[in-house]
Parts: sequence; structure tokens; C-alpha cells
Amino acid sequence: MLWTRRHFIKSASALTLSAATPAFVRPVLAEDGFLEITAGPSRQRLYQEEGALSDLWTYNGFAPGPEIRVTRGERVRVRFVNNLEEPSSIHWHGIRIDNAMDGVSGLTQEAVPPGASFDYDFTVPDAGTYWYHAHNKSWNQVARGLYGPLIVDEEEAAFDREHDLTLVADDWRLSEDETLDTASMGSLMEWAHAGRLGNWLTVNGLPHPKFSLKKGEAYRLRLVNASNARILELDPNRFGGRIIAYDGQALGRAETLTYAPFLLGPAQRVDLIVVPESDFALEELSGDSPFEFATFKVSGNGTASGEPVLPAPNAIPEPDLPNARRVRLDMTGGAMGNLENITYQGRKLAREDFRKTRQVWAFNGVANLGDDPLFAAKPGETILIEVLNNTSWAHAMHVHGHHFKVVKRSGAQADADPPWRDTFLIGSGQTVEIAFVADNSGKWLFHCHMLEHAAAGMTSWFEVA
Repeated sequence: MLWTRRHFIKSASALTLSAATPAFVRPVLAEDGFLEITAGPSRQRLYQEEGALSDLWTYNGFAPGPEIRVTRGERVRVRFVNNLEEPSSIHWHGIRIDNAMDGVSGLTQEAVPPGASFDYDFTVPDAGTYWYHAHNKSWNQVARGLYGPLIVDEEEAAFDREHDLTLVADDWRLSEDETLDTASMGSLMEWAHAGRLGNWLTVNGLPHPKFSLKKGEAYRLRLVNASNARILELDPNRFGGRIIAYDGQALGRAETLTYAPFLLGPAQRVDLIVVPESDFALEELSGDSPFEFATFKVSGNGTASGEPVLPAPNAIPEPDLPNARRVRLDMTGGAMGNLENITYQGRKLAREDFRKTRQVWAFNGVANLGDDPLFAAKPGETILIEVLNNTSWAHAMHVHGHHFKVVKRSGAQADADPPWRDTFLIGSGQTVEIAFVADNSGKWLFHCHMLEHAAAGMTSWFEVA
């Protein structure tokens, strides 16, 4: 049987891990100036430094793949080479990108077949913490390791490289032999429930890495949740961390959380500033006791003179709420949910169809990409989407090509100055309203980033033209 998360946490205390500060693999620069990102099979240890090797699919031989680091306004040129056994594509998560470069197979491009390549060429308009990942059969390809960080620096970076750390967290489903459990991938049980939840956390592909920091100096920690479905429960207040950005979008200030735990959903990012005085750890708090998954060793006396000037917010147009067009999205289906009125590919599904089609979730009664968009907007039009979660599960909803503000959430006090996001969490029975200016032309995906939920029906699209 599978080990439980508790089994792994217990055994973790017996491990002696001495991982140095993790470094990402380097991208390969082709003669024509393109960065080459190659997807292919590789083997990597996930549980112990000298333990068993897992069979993964990775970019350039390691998960996470290379950290792509550029400056706001810079042109990014990436040649994606597919050495997998199935088609794939790359989505540049959180970038307000040209639609043709968004990497969504079946909507913005055809998936790249095995042995072929595709050139991505786009400009990054916003500074911040982003990431890239496979966007064809994402439930399978991301779970096997196909993702990496994309960092866009400000023209004058607030933190130098030594004080700017990217931390890509992922939870893996490991078997008793400490290797990635691939046999359970695609389970309809996972698709209809909470999604694929792992039982082991890594940061930058390593188990319980250790980072060395200098006492009294300010550091920027960029946290990326690359999990298929795991919502990480964190508390930055335990080590004096303050939030300076959500989903890559700088606040222009440092905020101390007034509540705990802080929920970081799949695909979401948060940037923290921390000025350490003593050793501390990143802890996952959803279990019976805190689970340390990365530690920070603090030594010496810092030489920094005060806090750095924090990055300013990106220039994103504010939604015109009084004149917004309202769109309603009713989420249904899943285990313990309403499966009575789900239409897939133009046909209403009956009970015997769900196992065959594997479509068990719906937006406004439609499973997966319908022929018609959720809405069509004119460039510059403000859209307000009211999302009702009439399911028994939480979801992480992601809007492609745009950033939005959560303007209303049932059961919570409205934020006077809500931050920009590209992914929001919505609990069972909850209603959330988001608003944004539809200013990026093209056909854009709107889906749950619990990747099994997306594959099983929670995927729609809208058009700006």
C-alpha cells in the first residue's frame, strides 16, 4: 500500500540531509540566441540524497527545469524541444503574453509532437515571480516534473542575486520504495475528489534543502507552488516574513499577515521579505504537527544598511467596476456533487458515461472546452466574473493572459485595496467575484489549476476581440 504523509514525516526525522543551497540547471543557448528547453525522460532522487532514483519527465534533465531570468520589457526566445513519448507544449504562467505564445495545446497552438520543436518568442511586460509548465495532459506531465521558474527582474532590482531566492515547492506521490508512483496517475478517484495529492515535499527538486543566510540582511523569498493539487498551509509570521508580492505582482509595501495559516494554492506564488536573526524553516501546517520542508541557517552579522527599496507595482489597468459586465460561472460536479446536468461535446452525459469520458466537473453545465466561449469581450472592457462553487471541494482558478482583483468573497470582509492575482482559491460553497480589464486580444483559458479537475471538465475559455 502507499505510505501516508504521516509515515514520510516520521521517517524524515531519521534522515541526515546535507543538501547545499540548491542551484537550478542552466538553460542552453543555441547559436541563433534561443534558449533551448528540452523535455525528456530523466532520473532523479526525490526522497534521500543516496536513495532510489525516480523516473521523471524533466526540462533539461532536472525538475525544476532551468530558471529563466530576464528583465522587465525584455524579449524572451525559447526553443522547446520535445523528446517525450507524447505531445507537449509550454505555458508561461502569469505572463500577460501574446496569445499565440500562451502554449495552450488545442486553443492557442497545436501540441508539439515527439521529436519536434516549437519556438516561443515574446516580451515580458511585468516584473515578478512566474513559472512555466507543460500544458498538454498537464495532470500527467506536470506531476512527472515538467515545470520551472521564470523570474522577471525590475530594471533596477531591489535585491541582488545573493539575497533573492527562488523556492519551487512540489509535493510528490511516492511509493514505499521511495520512487515516484506513476501507476496511480490518471485515477478517476483523484479526478473526482481533491486531485492528485502527494506525500512528500521538495524544494527546487531536493528533499529538505538547507539555505545559508546572513544575520540581519534582507532577503527576498520567491515561493512557487508547483503541486498538481496540494494547497500549502504556511505561516510567514513564524519567522518574521512579510508579503511583498502575490502571483508576481508587487504590492509596493511589506505586509504582515493578520491571520494564519496562509494558503498557497497550486500555481500561486508569494514573495516574502525576511530579515533573519536566527535559524528558521518553511513549515507545512496542514498535518497534526508542523512539517519542515526547507531550513535556513543564519550566521554572522549582516552588513546591509536597512531595508531595500521595495519594488513598485506593475502598471495594470484598474477595472471600471460601475460599468463592468457581469458574467456568472456555476461550478458543479465531482464526488458528492451534482452530476445530473453535465454536457460534454454537445451531449448530456448519463451515469454510465462518466467513467468512459472521465468528465465529472462542469462550468455552467458544460464539461471541458465548449464550442462557445464563456464570454466574448471587447478590448478595454471591464469584466466581473461571479464564481459560485457548488461542489464539495476547493478549487484554484486561473485566468490566462490577464491579472484580476478579487473584489468580493462570501464569508470574508472586502479588501479595500485587493492585490492583483492570476490564480484564486475558492472554497466549497463559496462565491467569489473577480474583476479585470480585458485588454489582451485572443482566446484565453479559464480553468481550475487542480490539474486533475481541469482534465475532468473544469476548463473554459473566453475571447477578447
